[in-house]
Amino acid sequence: MQPTFVLVHGAFANSFSFAPLQAELGLLGHRSVAVDLPGHGFRATFTHAYQAPQDLAGLASAPGSIKGVTLADNVTHLIGVLERARQNGPVILVAHSRGGATVTAAANVRPDLIDRLVYVSAWAPVELDVNEYYAEPEMATVDPTAFAAALAGNPADLGLLRVNFRTADPDAIAAFKRALFADGTDEQFLTFLNTFQPDENLDAGGSADRAQAATWGRIPKTYIRLADDASLPLVLQDRLIREGNALTPYNPYDVRTLDGSHLKWLVSPGPAARILGELAALPAPSAQDGTGTG
Repeated sequence: MQPTFVLVHGAFANSFSFAPLQAELGLLGHRSVAVDLPGHGFRATFTHAYQAPQDLAGLASAPGSIKGVTLADNVTHLIGVLERARQNGPVILVAHSRGGATVTAAANVRPDLIDRLVYVSAWAPVELDVNEYYAEPEMATVDPTAFAAALAGNPADLGLLRVNFRTADPDAIAAFKRALFADGTDEQFLTFLNTFQPDENLDAGGSADRAQAATWGRIPKTYIRLADDASLPLVLQDRLIREGNALTPYNPYDVRTLDGSHLKWLVSPGPAARILGELAALPAPSAQDGTGTG
């Protein structure tokens, strides 16, 4: 039976990010649904202060709908989508970037709804919380100022993280491009940047949301490495793969690699769509019992 690809976006993104990939999947004969996590997509906050000419003081103080949204809220929403998708057959759950934290936490509690996990340069925390990895050597090359230069307001006061992606500061825009899409044209990058929303929630999860062998570890899983990712470096992706394999040696990652930056695979989705198509054609596993004997 044909699986449904359920696509989960990363920070500041939304279901719109997946439009080119969904078009390519559709042309290859695959069914997909792109998720908007709570406070994303048409539930995001875009204030008049964010328009041109910008009101920077207003942008720094305007309330946002994503305030108070937690990882648990994301998980509840995603599980609702998975329950509906599962009625139509197998489900392949695909995460990008920060979306991996939500996908991992959902797999911890409802492995029965997922036939394969696919992480595309995404967070699959095992030994540490997501925020703790940022202090690790594998993240040393990540520019901590890339988003700080365009930060709007105080996250503690707003109860959310707000970034002015429509800034006129050329240095901030250049920093965004280096971090996210260094191998794209300026036009491609600015187009993608205009699909971002300014607000993101503050909850990336805690120790209870790390991958759990008894549940998450039962699900077949693939990690698609992005070889030129400056936002989630290849050495960190490889560490997450190693940690996952150590947690469930009986169910290691199927590892694939794509050339390109953090966003390139979404703008030029042909290679990624072909890999996903290959995964859809894999035979169903004989068991997901976590014993390694299935």
